[in-house]
Parts: sequence; C-alpha cells; structure tokens
Amino acid sequence: MEKKTIAVLGMMCAGCSANVERKLRSLDGVASAAVNLPSRTALVEYDPQRITLERMKEELGAIGYDMVIEEDRNVEAIERRGYVLLRRRVIASWLFAVATMCLSMGWVSVGGTDAANQLMMVISLLNLVYCGRQFYATAWRQALHASAGMDTLVAMSTCVSFLLSVFNTFWGDAFWGSRGIEWHTYYDASVMIVTFVLSGRLMEERAKKGTASAIRALMGLAPKTAHLVDGGIVADAPISALQPGDTVEVRAGEKVPVDGTVVGGEARIDESMISGEPEPVAKAKGARVLAGTVVREGLFRFKAEAVGSKTVLANIIKMVQEAQGSKAPVQRVVDRIALIFVPTVLAIAVVTLVVWLAVGGMAMMPRAILSAVSVLVIACPCAMGLATPTALMVGIGKAARLGILIKDATALENLRKVDAMVVDKTGTLTIISDGGCQPDTRDGGGGGEDGGRVSAGAHSYDPQLESRETLKPHAREAIEELKAEGISIYMMSGDTEEAAAYWAAKAGIGHYRSKVMPQDKEDLVRKLQSEGRKVAMVGDGINDSQALAAADVSIAMGKGTDIAMDVAQVTLMGTDLRRIPEAIRLSRKTVGMIRQNLFWAFIYNVVCIPMAAGALYGVVDFQITPMWASALMAMSSVSVVLNSLRLKYVA
Repeated sequence: MEKKTIAVLGMMCAGCSANVERKLRSLDGVASAAVNLPSRTALVEYDPQRITLERMKEELGAIGYDMVIEEDRNVEAIERRGYVLLRRRVIASWLFAVATMCLSMGWVSVGGTDAANQLMMVISLLNLVYCGRQFYATAWRQALHASAGMDTLVAMSTCVSFLLSVFNTFWGDAFWGSRGIEWHTYYDASVMIVTFVLSGRLMEERAKKGTASAIRALMGLAPKTAHLVDGGIVADAPISALQPGDTVEVRAGEKVPVDGTVVGGEARIDESMISGEPEPVAKAKGARVLAGTVVREGLFRFKAEAVGSKTVLANIIKMVQEAQGSKAPVQRVVDRIALIFVPTVLAIAVVTLVVWLAVGGMAMMPRAILSAVSVLVIACPCAMGLATPTALMVGIGKAARLGILIKDATALENLRKVDAMVVDKTGTLTIISDGGCQPDTRDGGGGGEDGGRVSAGAHSYDPQLESRETLKPHAREAIEELKAEGISIYMMSGDTEEAAAYWAAKAGIGHYRSKVMPQDKEDLVRKLQSEGRKVAMVGDGINDSQALAAADVSIAMGKGTDIAMDVAQVTLMGTDLRRIPEAIRLSRKTVGMIRQNLFWAFIYNVVCIPMAAGALYGVVDFQITPMWASALMAMSSVSVVLNSLRLKYVA
C-alpha cells in the first residue's frame, strides 16, 4: 500500500470535497481517502497493483475535478494562474454589476424601460458567460453523475433570476400586467450573485494562504541550488540534480541542500529549524548534516546521502502535510451533513415556492420565485466545510513552527483530553552525561509501588547519580506546567529504586516506579485507562514502543536525525519538554476554534435560510433578497477562515 497527498483542483465547497472523497473511496484499490478543502488536497492510501494515479485522475475528471499527478505540472504555478484569473473575473464582474445597478436604479438613462431592460439583459449575459461560466460547467458535470455542490446552487439561482428577467423583459406586460400583477426584472440580482460569490472566493483564497504558511515556510528551508564538487571543480547545480555520493560544498550564510556526512572542513550550523535547539552546533569530519540547516560560521564539504524526498526535512514536510490533510472525528459528522446539504436546500427551495403560491396564488408568483432563489443563494455548505480543516491546518502548522510534529488530526483533538501522563526517565527526563554509563535495566519487576511517594530528602544533590546522567533543562518547569493543567505524572524507569526516587523528586514527580520492563510501562498505561483516564505516553526508545502503542496519545522525543515519526502520534523536535504543555494548550485552543466555527456555520444556515424563504414576512415587512443573500453567503465562508487564522496569533 502507498499513501500520497495529491493536489485536487476545482473544489469550492464542502459538497465538492465530499463528492471527491466519495468518488475516490468507491474506486477498487483505494483503501482510504481524506480530502482537505482549504489545501485542495486528497490524502489517498491505495494499492498501486490494483489502481493507478492516472485512473484516479480520469475518474475525478469525469465529475469536474482535476488531480495533479504530473511531474511537470507545478501546483503553486497553477494556483497562481487560477488566482490571477479569478481576480480578473471579479474585477470584470464588479464592472458589470455597477453598470447593471446604474441602469436598474435609473441613474443612467438609455431611452426608456424597455431599452434599459434589454441592455441589462446583454450585460447580465456577458457576466454569466465570462465571469460565471465555471459555475455552470461544474454544475452540469455534477448533475450528469447525480451529485451536487455549491456551484449547483449558484448556477440554479442565477439562471432562474436571469430567465425570469428575460421573460419579463419581453412578455411582462402581456402575462403579468394583464392580470393586474406588478412585475420587475432581476438582472441586478443575477449579476450581484455572481459578483459576491466570486468576491467571496477571492477573499477566501487570500485568507487561505495564511493557513498553509507553515508548509511554505518548511519548503522554503531547502535551497534551490548547491555547490557541486567534481574533480576539484566547484559548480552550481540545481538541488534536483544531486545524487547520493555527490560531494557538496557549503559556505557561511548558506543552507545545507541535502542530508549527508562531513568529509572536510569545519563549521558551526544552526539546526534550530530541525532539532529545536537554539545554539549552533559544531560540525567536523564525520558529523551528520541535515537539509535546510544554516551555516553560521566556516566552510565544509560533505558527501550527499539522503536527497529529494528521503531527507529529514522532506519527511517533516510530508508528515505535516498528511496531518493537515487528515480528518478530526468531528469532521466526519460534517462530511455526512455535506453530502445531503445541497439536496436538502433544493428541497427547501421547492417547498418555499409551493408555499408562497399556495398562500398568495398567482399574484405571489414573482415573490415566490425570488424567495426560492434567495434560499438557493444564501445556503452555504462552504462555511461548514471550512470550519474544521482551516482550524486544523493553522493549529498543526503552528505546532510545526513550535517544534511539535503532530501526525494526524485525531492526535491533536485527543491531546486536550489527556489527564494522565506516563513518562520514561532516561533519554526523556534525563540526559546521559559524557562518560556516564547506562542504567541497569536487566532487573525486571520490583521497584517502588505504582503511585508511591518520593521521600522528601531524595531531592538533595547526589554527586554519584549526577555523574551517570543530568536532568534535562526546563524538565521540572514542564512538569509543573503539566500538573497545573490538571495532569497526573507517572515516571517509569528501569533504573534502581534510589536513582528513580532521586530523579523523580528532582523533576517534581510524585508517582514513580523503578526497575520496570517494557511490559510494565504498557501495563501502567492500560491500568490508568481502565480507571477512565486519558493517557499520554512520553518516551524515546524501543523499550517504550509497547506503551506508546497502547496510549491514547503517544509522544516521542526527537533528536534531529532519529526523529521517531513512525512511532508516535506526536514528535517533539529537540529536548525541550515544555513543548508538551504547549501542545496540549494548542490542542485545546484548536478544538475550541473548531467548535466556534461549526457553531456559527450552523447558526448562520439555521437563521438565514428561513429568513430568505420569507418566514418573517407575516410578522415584519422584511425579507432577504437574492443580492444580499449572495453577500451574506460569501462573508460566512470568509469569516470562518479569518476566525481560524486567529490561532496563529493567540498565545
């Protein structure tokens, strides 16, 4: 099985992403598919022996979407061109809208009502064909495959407004006037619907750039070219041309292009973007260097070993992309709603039309049609579809910038529920001192009782123990922060009772066990879970893997080159344990943001759809018109994205 994050173009709303996801999952050979609307990507797990990417692209193309699988197609370039085209259409649509409004309001006279209506008809048609044609093309392809999305609602509402206006332009007096019914044209409504929807999408695109800033920042760490050494000659070459075994020269102020081993020269390298450690690290012959790190002093040459997608930086980028593309449990509920949302709105529009006609008869036909159009326009699955993934993208991206790599959305959501944490000692809480020996872990069982208290005197300085190992900087501070969050901490160690008691006290941990085996760590995790606790396990080695797998949230300590991405749901880059409480606080804020977004998205539809249908008309002389419905619909989506972006700036 292979897992890939692939760009999908043409998705505009939650209905679109749900259609793409449903189509991919229906294909033989696709094990799973998760579509991310803000990033326009699909995380697909598939069997390449049973299905190809070309087949997926063909199937999605049939329903109006484009999967970018070709090496020579640059997604960023495509999106830039798409943004420029969208901006051009928005400008044109606003010009058409202003012209239509001037004629509709009588600000410009062209020789009578009939002439004005006919000129507005031409302007509206130009607007629909040039600015709004994507709505009709997508809606038609979706209809052919029995699916629907936001484009369906826009296409239907603008077509109905335009066709009703055309009918009234030529036959209004003959049909409505002869029955004593006042009639109007609604070209301004059809034009403004397209204008507001396109304007909303343009604002969405600009805002969404902020949600993907973490990925762009990570991608920007790798340089575009490298100094390739060949037979004593140094020449610049594109990074894509580097192969394992090549010798590369790097100078002060430059970034390391790929992973490798130093073969000559010396330098001090800033690895903070990878390891999280702030101080530059000295590198000499035999030292490991990583792509994206910055040479602060010196000059050296190294032999390339991991290039392209094999570098540590590339794996980090891949992990963040997959995490941003994964779905939180709450999103699955939204996806189910999205699949039936558009058909439900279509049904409400039909009911609105029928009720108005039943109440007012033929005299209410114009209002009945406009009410149905308003329902089609104001309904917005986009806001619901964006509510969860935009917050997740910002939250996971912010975590990556803080040196916290989160494997999937479920881990981010579960972090906030943690109320018990099992922590390994050696390598997690403590660092082995130079010349020190590893603790004896051969003795199994025994040790202090689970939950045993450390004696008050154990915190006094012990020269012998302090020469085996030292407490990590900020470890005690991190433990105090976790306890302040209401989390119980349990330290597990294969070391002696004396050593375990000493280091537990020094870290500020009141519950510990000594002389434990890997099975004992897992047993404690499961015991706490049986008591109804949500347990996180923090470890750094193979002996922690059982407990990591059993925990509700597994957290691994990364050390730059040996980041345990495949072991745990959360990986801390570097040694600073304060990132654990940071991750928990970020989880709570992200989930809180998701709930805010979903609340307002649902409230918007619950309140606005009845108002557009005219539910309040019998109480007050007020009803949302199609033009204002389109403006409200556009702003609902933009507001969700902007609200999610606040996560980047909250402490």
